[in-house]
Amino acid sequence: MASLSSASVSLVRTPTHLPCFRSNHGKVQSLNRYSKTKTTHLSINSSLRMCSIAASDSPLSTSMYELSSKKVWIWTEHSQVMTAAVERGWDTFIFSSQNQGLANEWSKIALIDPLFIKEGEIFDNAGERVATIFQVSTPSELKKLHPEAHHVGNVVIDLLDWQVIPAENIVAEFQGSKTTVFAVSKSPAEAQLFLEALEHGLGGVVLKVEDVKAVLDLKEYFNRRNEVHNRLSLTKATITQVHAVGMGDRVCVDLCSLMGPGEGLLVGSFARGLFLVHSECLESSYIASRPFRVNAGPVHAYVATPGGKTSYLSELKAGKEVMVVDQTGKMRTAIVGRVKIETRPLILVEAKIDANDQTVYSILLQTAETVALVCPHEGNRTQKTVIPVTSLKAGDEVLLRLQGGARHTGIEIKEFIVEN
Repeated sequence: MASLSSASVSLVRTPTHLPCFRSNHGKVQSLNRYSKTKTTHLSINSSLRMCSIAASDSPLSTSMYELSSKKVWIWTEHSQVMTAAVERGWDTFIFSSQNQGLANEWSKIALIDPLFIKEGEIFDNAGERVATIFQVSTPSELKKLHPEAHHVGNVVIDLLDWQVIPAENIVAEFQGSKTTVFAVSKSPAEAQLFLEALEHGLGGVVLKVEDVKAVLDLKEYFNRRNEVHNRLSLTKATITQVHAVGMGDRVCVDLCSLMGPGEGLLVGSFARGLFLVHSECLESSYIASRPFRVNAGPVHAYVATPGGKTSYLSELKAGKEVMVVDQTGKMRTAIVGRVKIETRPLILVEAKIDANDQTVYSILLQTAETVALVCPHEGNRTQKTVIPVTSLKAGDEVLLRLQGGARHTGIEIKEFIVEN
């Protein structure tokens, strides 16, 4: 690791709006390299909740994460990395035992939880050993890691060779255990890999970086995943007009996830109002169901993506993310696996919130029995979930997501705009 110079102190400011920062600054001293050992010990203090909710009661619907607390510790010598991490709620930092002075200086700047490496172990400020770290480079070393061993409740693994398979093996081995397992990660991409291993992921990561951007990227990843903890507000809209308009290039979005009844993508001709277009998960006598697909509409239409953003359907491609939403507003992130653009007959659908509303919301969709809009959810009352566009008529009620209409590169902005 590169050491700090005292010149970097001037870059550490005390934001008056952040209670996590102290008002007295100190001079940051340089660090020596941390000692590397086979077994080390860490503390668990800083955490950030990463939540996921299954988007539907359907057995086809799966959640990337269970409702759990994922913890993040920062291992760095860079004061700017420290500042960025504390501002984002991560306040546990690792120091060598020779750098008690640096920990003291940083503690004057911000409210941090310092951990100290000493003779192959890591202690908290009170001198208590609270976790164990294992360096794993061979299968035999991995086999030594099991829940029955004495780990003081927590384990940190440093995978020096393979990463994916060992992480999955550890998740499987420790399921149901009270031991929390963390992984040393040298980039946000590595951290994501460990947090998603075998769907449930490890209990947390130790982000060992000297780059501020790594902290920002990891926090942005957490923010995207935490969106699924919220429920979107969907509004009931009444269809005012339905008519055929001719041929156009429509987009089928094939996801890397299965969808169940009531789930689909939010799509619309205008960003101000997105219709919940149902997936092709329902069975029919004429064609097999495709629960991974949404026949979403023409190339010009907007589709909801993570972070409250939108994308044009024509911009979607393999690897991009979209938001899957169900009839009750539950949402989750899904990865696009394939996009198909083909020329098909289109139907124009227009709707209003109420009869006195002057704002019109519209969407164009392929004229086909397998394309449908989702209906409002009325408590536990038995009712139809979707209406095929071929059966849609004025007076029918569908679900709409209302939001700001002005967009710049998919980001909502405040400006005057007229769209028809």
